Amino acid sequence: MGRAWDAVTDPTIGFLVSRSRWTRIGRMMPWIVLSTPLAVLSYFLVWWVPPFEQGKVLWYLVFLCLFQTLQTCFHVPYSALTMFISSEQRERDSATAYRMTMEVLGTVVGTAIQGQIVGGANAFCKAQVVDEPGVFNASASPAGADANVSHACLDYTKQAYMVASGVTCAIYVLCAVVLLLGVREYDCSPSPSAKPLSFYRGLKLVMGHGPYATLVMGFLFTSLAFMLLEGNIALFCTYSLSLAGDYQNILLVIMLSATLSIPLWHRFLIRFGKKTAVYVGVTWAVPFMVLIACVQSSLLVAYLCSVAAGASVAVAFLLPWSMLPDVVDDFRVKNPELQGHEAIFYSSYVFFTKFASGVSLGVSTLSLSFSGYVTGSSVQPPLVDFTLRILVSPVPIVLIFVGLLIFRLYPIDEQRRQGNRKLLRELRNKQPDSETDSMETGTVV
Repeated sequence: MGRAWDAVTDPTIGFLVSRSRWTRIGRMMPWIVLSTPLAVLSYFLVWWVPPFEQGKVLWYLVFLCLFQTLQTCFHVPYSALTMFISSEQRERDSATAYRMTMEVLGTVVGTAIQGQIVGGANAFCKAQVVDEPGVFNASASPAGADANVSHACLDYTKQAYMVASGVTCAIYVLCAVVLLLGVREYDCSPSPSAKPLSFYRGLKLVMGHGPYATLVMGFLFTSLAFMLLEGNIALFCTYSLSLAGDYQNILLVIMLSATLSIPLWHRFLIRFGKKTAVYVGVTWAVPFMVLIACVQSSLLVAYLCSVAAGASVAVAFLLPWSMLPDVVDDFRVKNPELQGHEAIFYSSYVFFTKFASGVSLGVSTLSLSFSGYVTGSSVQPPLVDFTLRILVSPVPIVLIFVGLLIFRLYPIDEQRRQGNRKLLRELRNKQPDSETDSMETGTVV
């Protein structure tokens, strides 16, 4: 259910206003404008129950895939806007920190909204009572009452999911409008004579850029570690810690901790550097992963580990998007005659992020299947408990250390980053005054 609420989290960046000259609508905004209404419609149809029985699976498969595709069409230009709102690294880092804070907060708000609306339907079904008489009579005919109760619960649940999806769509549109009206792009090209880059040539150059390949591979392993933890935490709390009624609160604590930790990590990376923030922030979760796998059933320990895990999740949210603009700047320094490569960097990274999500889901599903997991059963074989403990502790820890070893090869430290900043500024200063005036630094509101 959490992935469905990505619809809420993506558009919540509309707080940046650029003081630059409004020369055109930009390269990114048209994709956002075109994808938003179609994404909203496809998301709503995912939760709508069609009036036919045959072909329901195909219906949901088509619209779910369509929604994911349109969401990607929104998310890639939305993320790449970071490169078009300011040419200053510090301001882009600040914008990224605000953006990721709003995304995580959006996940929390979206989960809370759907939880409250759908929770009301579940409460209705448990009570098996309606306010208006005549809908069903539980004392008149037990069999008929059961049928009426089941039908009423089903209708009420359908309505609740439709209302929840409608609220989500409204938030999506509202945030997209704020984004459209609140953000203006401007040309950040280091050279006025830069030539447009074709997609295939750009993809070849981007994937062959050493710092980008290192960054992607490092975060591919660390992201996979946290995805395994988050993807199995509900089953782990249910069958290993016997905390079936508390796992939703544990997930909420993780996301709240991540939301509150992002501004702190932002200040940390400004003071100590981004590579240091990666090492400290990602390894922060390792002792707590070991602790949570060793306990049998302790709600206090579970909440403690959730707070610590949320702090590391904040690093996994913030640092990739904060370091990606540095890689783009490094590419610009080495290829000042090219332009139009920013979206390739961001779209490729989104691809690898979704790839890590798919690998995480596949590994978890296969592992649980081999361990004898029975869907819907309240009692699972002992091997399931062992498998869940492996998936939330040893495997993520190994993946984290592999990712950190790859990061040792990441060449863009603070010295190189500041050097690239100086070189790009020198390139921009060579442009005509009219071009320079249109590249004034954006203001973060």
